Amino acid sequence: MTLEIPDRVRRRALTLDEAGAAWLAGLDDLVRDLAAAWRLTVEQPLAGGTESFVATVRTTDGEDAVLKITLPGLDPRASELRTLLAAGGRGYVRVLRHDSARGVMLLERLGPQLAELGLSVDAQVEAICGALREAWMPLPAGARFMTGAEKAQDLSDFITRSWRELGAPCAERIIDIACRFAAERRRAFDPATAILGHGDPHPWNTLVVPGDGPRRYRFVDPDGLFIERAYDLAILMREWSADLLSGDPLLRGRHRCDRLARLIGVAPEPIWQWALVERTSTGLLLLRLGLDDLARDFFAIAEAWAADAG
Repeated sequence: MTLEIPDRVRRRALTLDEAGAAWLAGLDDLVRDLAAAWRLTVEQPLAGGTESFVATVRTTDGEDAVLKITLPGLDPRASELRTLLAAGGRGYVRVLRHDSARGVMLLERLGPQLAELGLSVDAQVEAICGALREAWMPLPAGARFMTGAEKAQDLSDFITRSWRELGAPCAERIIDIACRFAAERRRAFDPATAILGHGDPHPWNTLVVPGDGPRRYRFVDPDGLFIERAYDLAILMREWSADLLSGDPLLRGRHRCDRLARLIGVAPEPIWQWALVERTSTGLLLLRLGLDDLARDFFAIAEAWAADAG
């Protein structure tokens, strides 16, 4: 068996140096071992992600499922698996089997991604917000997940380090404001109002639940963060760059932010601050992955938003 590994997954693995190269070299054997142990027929790899190998499979009982193998070291706390197990299928994909030591999960097979349905940006925003209302949950008793304060510090550290290592690829003002906003969100973290959030609820992580009746959605690929609701909403500010660049990105960004705040009932400013942090950090990550054209769009929007920061 020789697997076709999506280019983005291969690129991401190679950023992990020796660990990533070893993961790529051993992937064929790992999938072969899992197919034998779990009695699976491996069908085809799925494209779209960057941090795991995902393939459709079929069990000996004839059940359609998805095999997911995560890149090494990216989820040391197994936050994704623990989030999915805590949800038990409520708002999230169900886990059928797992091997946490090897970063492997066998998941139920859901329908198409929200991004594939041809819906307007507004309709996608409403769909994701509806799915978030179902998926958000209190922190499970005794559980420990990355907090909003820790996430803010982690993003700030990544931004400053990457900007320096990449040779200052965007205006320093963007970096300064993104780090200032991250510091404000770190100080604002309040465990009394935080929830166990998804952490990356974009339209490629939002899938249709098969079946008749009104269309419903479940999430895949959660980061699993104990954080304010505004963070998950800010991910929707990070998406659909073309829509934001189709007019004044500042005005269009503010309009989307206000709409998200109304849909969920949270204050707009925390969404806005997280959004600039996410736009900046993701632009730098895209550069690291060699996706320069996409990164330029992220920085163009971040620069327009930073100009409004005073």
